Amino acid sequence: MSRAEDILLRPYVTEKTNIDIAEGKYTFIVAKTATKTEIRQAVEKIFSVKVIGVNTVNYDGKEKRMGVHSGPTASFKKAVVKIDTDPKPTGYMTKGKKETATAKKYKNSIEEFGVAN
Repeated sequence: MSRAEDILLRPYVTEKTNIDIAEGKYTFIVAKTATKTEIRQAVEKIFSVKVIGVNTVNYDGKEKRMGVHSGPTASFKKAVVKIDTDPKPTGYMTKGKKETATAKKYKNSIEEFGVAN
């Protein structure tokens, strides 16, 4: 997986995930082969936020019936991403013992998620 758009497939919106947004937790359906590191890098690249942690869970497809017809539902991988809601600029020391801050600005929420806080 090289592109961030291939890792994050779509947001996972339920009542519980809407409540978790207030705590800075966003839930996505991700590619089944994506690792936590790849998910972290994809979210940071696409949404310009600082990711604190990533939790993942794999769901197997269930056998469902509709009348006499039966078949499996699709399996998927879900990722819960916790972002830093109060990002501070990171700094480092240069050779001359001067502290320098990075120019990267982080957002404190994901407005593109489609849920109003």
